[in-house]
Amino acid sequence: MAEIDVTRKDDETFEVTVRDSITTTHTVKLTDSYYHKLTAGKVSAETLIEKTFEFLLERESNTMILTSFDLPVTGDYFPEYEKAIAGRF
Repeated sequence: MAEIDVTRKDDETFEVTVRDSITTTHTVKLTDSYYHKLTAGKVSAETLIEKTFEFLLERESNTMILTSFDLPVTGDYFPEYEKAIAGRF
C-alpha cells in the first residue's frame, strides 16, 4: 500500500507525495467551492485530497497520475469520481 502525504502550500494549492516502489510528487489545486461541493465541510481539504489519491491509486499507478492538476479534472478521467469520493467520508 502506498503512503500518501498531503501538505497545504497556500489556500488552493497542495503538494502530494506518494511513496510506493517509486516516489512521486504532485501539485493539486482545490478551490473552496469545489471542496464544499464534494465534502460539505465534513472533512479537511487534506483528507479530501488523500482520499482522492486513494481512489486514483485503485485505478492506476502513482507514476501515471498527473504531476499537476486541478482536482475537478479527476472527474474528466473517471466520471464516477464525485459520487465515489462522497462515500469515502
